[in-house]
Amino acid sequence: MTDSKDTRRLEPENLIETLALERIEVNLFRGVSKDQHGRIFGGLVIGQALMAAYKTVEKVRCHSLHCYFLRPGDPRVPILYDVDRARDGRSFTTRRVTAIQHGEQIFNLAASFQIPEDGVEHQDPMPAVKTPDQLAPERDLRKTMLEKMPAAMREAAMRPRPIDMRPVDPEGFMGNAAPDPEISGSSTQDVWMRAVAPLGDDEILNQCVIAYASDMSFLSTSMRPHGMGWQTPGLQSASLDHAVWFHRPSQFNAWHLYHQTSPSASGSRGFNLGQIYTADGKLVASTAQEGLMRYRPPAEA
Repeated sequence: MTDSKDTRRLEPENLIETLALERIEVNLFRGVSKDQHGRIFGGLVIGQALMAAYKTVEKVRCHSLHCYFLRPGDPRVPILYDVDRARDGRSFTTRRVTAIQHGEQIFNLAASFQIPEDGVEHQDPMPAVKTPDQLAPERDLRKTMLEKMPAAMREAAMRPRPIDMRPVDPEGFMGNAAPDPEISGSSTQDVWMRAVAPLGDDEILNQCVIAYASDMSFLSTSMRPHGMGWQTPGLQSASLDHAVWFHRPSQFNAWHLYHQTSPSASGSRGFNLGQIYTADGKLVASTAQEGLMRYRPPAEA
């Protein structure tokens, strides 16, 4: 049970503040991480880098971004974002963003922006799954794992998160058991998501928050066929690259379904694909990621 002192410490993160950047020079920005535990969350750097790119464009919207994670981020110091104005065209604009800490690149991103245009449309249908009100919040699921975590990790595990998540397959999501094929299939997982802090109708802010959230739960999809999870002894994991394609605008305070699949794992890498839908079935974004999934079984006693 958490006492009143602990409750005061565990304040939720506000993504509007987290994604806000300080402009240092025309193309140079500074951001900070609110999470002081371990490495910087990859989605934070994606969201801040996209926000930095947006501060150098006008009248266009990002339709795709591609990025690489180069080094672990240090949450104790600010992150510098250096924006390269690669191209300004009549319809399409390109930006490259480099994230720097301690004089070294930790991350880079290339983003393409387009003047809004009308055209033909089609999309894949949203999978039929349980609704969010039928599912337990991810924070409640984390409580069941506290006894298995080292003491140093428990506070971080119970810190209120800026994204409300509700997995369709709770056991597989938490790595407690191999996923139930009747629910989602051995290499598939579905998670409902929404931002906790009010975002309003700002299309750019909502898009940056979707980019932030797109890194949540993604890599674990490739662990599911092997009955693994974040707490599996001997498993080393980290995001290597990440891509997002934005199809339609949406308001991320409403529930969105993140449908994720893992077509392949090999060479100590797991490959994942994702689709993000509004609750009424509109496909707003697609994602792809490859991550390190190096497994070295602990030596038997």
